[in-house]
Amino acid sequence: MSNNVTNKITLCGFAVSNYYNKVKLSLLEKGVAFDEAFVLTSQKDEMLAESPMGKVPFLRTPQGAITESQVITEYIEEAWPEPALYPKDLFKRAQCRELIEHIELYLELPARRLYPEAFFGGKVSDETKKEVERDLGKGLKSLARVVRFAPFIGGDSFTHADCAAWVHLPLVGQATKKIYGRDFLDEFLPAAKPYLKTISERPHAQKVNADRKAGMEAFMAAKK
Repeated sequence: MSNNVTNKITLCGFAVSNYYNKVKLSLLEKGVAFDEAFVLTSQKDEMLAESPMGKVPFLRTPQGAITESQVITEYIEEAWPEPALYPKDLFKRAQCRELIEHIELYLELPARRLYPEAFFGGKVSDETKKEVERDLGKGLKSLARVVRFAPFIGGDSFTHADCAAWVHLPLVGQATKKIYGRDFLDEFLPAAKPYLKTISERPHAQKVNADRKAGMEAFMAAKK
């Protein structure tokens, strides 16, 4: 631990959130001690005081709250540099960050437009579906050019990019299968499924997944 980081931190959000679980897996893999607080998105003043957009996850630290999952990831890596979840080499480290950006900007973000119908009983317009189909196809083809799966997404070491890929990519596959009747991961990135299975066998990934399943009941009850 670096000298300017003290005492316990608290990860705030809910275990159903893929972005929450991205941060949680990073914390677990690095062996960082942390608490968890069940917090839903809100525009209440007390929430906005810690998360200005009313979003989760956010991280409570002794110095104050930090928002945005990738900012939290960077803070974690700098505060607890060992074990490293970024490559030491600067160029390879940039490539790792590039993978995270690719997955979140070009896959998770467009796929999120399908979630209301795919997972929550809502409806998405045909125009939106066409736009997302185009964008996801482009994003997956692009990702296929930069992934390694050797055996991890960026090469031979587990990194923060694997934390992001493991929580986001399954949702892309599930959403596209429900909306289009086609699993875009199988279609555009067939090596992803065996890779995700490998990550799922890691003990910390199993804990995150078990907590996610257990947290679904609490999440649905709180949303009613």
